[in-house]
Amino acid sequence: MPPLKIGNVEMPNPLVLAPMAGVTDLPFRVLCKEQGAGLICMEMVSAKAILYKNKNTEDLMTIDPGEHPVSLQLFGSDSEILGQIAAQIEERPFDILDFNMGCPVPKVVNNGEGSALMKDPHLVRQIVTSMVKAVKKPVTVKIRKGFNEESANAVEIAKILEDCGVAAIAVHGRTRAQFYSGKADWDIIRRVKEAVSIPVIGNGDVTDAASAEALVEQTGCDGIMIGRGAEGNPWIFKQILHYMQTGETLARPTQHEVKEMMLRHARMQVEYKGGAIGIREMRKHVAWYTAGFPHSAKLRAAINQVESLQALEQMLNEWERG
Repeated sequence: MPPLKIGNVEMPNPLVLAPMAGVTDLPFRVLCKEQGAGLICMEMVSAKAILYKNKNTEDLMTIDPGEHPVSLQLFGSDSEILGQIAAQIEERPFDILDFNMGCPVPKVVNNGEGSALMKDPHLVRQIVTSMVKAVKKPVTVKIRKGFNEESANAVEIAKILEDCGVAAIAVHGRTRAQFYSGKADWDIIRRVKEAVSIPVIGNGDVTDAASAEALVEQTGCDGIMIGRGAEGNPWIFKQILHYMQTGETLARPTQHEVKEMMLRHARMQVEYKGGAIGIREMRKHVAWYTAGFPHSAKLRAAINQVESLQALEQMLNEWERG
């Protein structure tokens, strides 16, 4: 599979870490980059929150020099504000500006944002035109199959996006109504790929090297976006790349390797977010990292009581010893 190029930005490979709110913060992105991710996507940021100088947005937009190429994702529904904010933040050190039309969370959708925009092609054209005109950096958009099965309009939306000057499109093969349940429909990714000439990044149900290969074979997509498949598994990028290059499947990381990665991740979280928040946010990651290992259920039950890095280290060492 050839490397991916989006506008003037070249990726070392076609593997993309999906933007995931509450997951793809700076520490996790750095770990995925080290494991070979070709493009790193940040957590979504509200254009209105930037406009009103919400204090949380600064942390969300912090980029590590080692992350590049990196994509910053905005969400919103006001074409004027989105164009204004796109121009305002362009000098920041991200490489690609992405727009969110995939988030299924009720509070986002009820605001007419995220995947709610799949229902309004006219507004999509206004928003995306405004963003593309506002910046020189490439603009990409992440969409879903449709809002629901009856309005599976990803192909129509993709043609509009290409017409607006978007540099690439990521397609999640589920509707908003599905959230993350059921199977992703890879055929809609294939149909979008056939309908447009810009790069199409396929997303949904890639959990290992075999599913990554199957996605490319079935859809012809130019890039592979990995979301939940990377949770607790930053090694997935290395595993897929190794398989693509050699045809060999790498062994799953050992319990010791997983423990060492968790400790490193936790130290980065604490350094980046402070002790209390860093450890609290680490809890979900520990649950993902340890899934499938012996004694993990007990660890996951106990982890919610952990408040310090020292206590976490002690608990993980005990988990490894069994």
